[in-house]
Amino acid sequence: MEKYESKQCQIYKSAAQIYPFISSFNLLTPAVADKVEEWQATEDTCSFKIKGFTVKLRMVDKVEGKHVKITGDEGGVPIDFAFWIQLHEVTPTDTRIRMVLHAELNMMMRMMVGSKIQKGLDQAVEGFASAFNRI
Repeated sequence: MEKYESKQCQIYKSAAQIYPFISSFNLLTPAVADKVEEWQATEDTCSFKIKGFTVKLRMVDKVEGKHVKITGDEGGVPIDFAFWIQLHEVTPTDTRIRMVLHAELNMMMRMMVGSKIQKGLDQAVEGFASAFNRI
């Protein structure tokens, strides 16, 4: 499995303030419902279509204030992967966030999309931190 790790970003909030937003798919509804098709979410699962492709995700591990682990749900993603959103509280007003993806990619896929995955993770973590720092 290939490992892709985002850069670490700083959020000026406690891990307790951030964790509820990363640990429940249904809290993402306002942010993503208009960006994908057929968005459906519960606390631990979500499904949506993007460019005609159905994606189904499930949260399989949660440690309050520390991390959530997400994998593909049955019939929803054609590759084996695990995705973590990690929090590390330095002080009550300084939490570091990082995203890590482990994905089973063949050599050709690694060459074609590896750098795009890395760039996407970095952009995602920057966007998340930026949005949270504006609240």
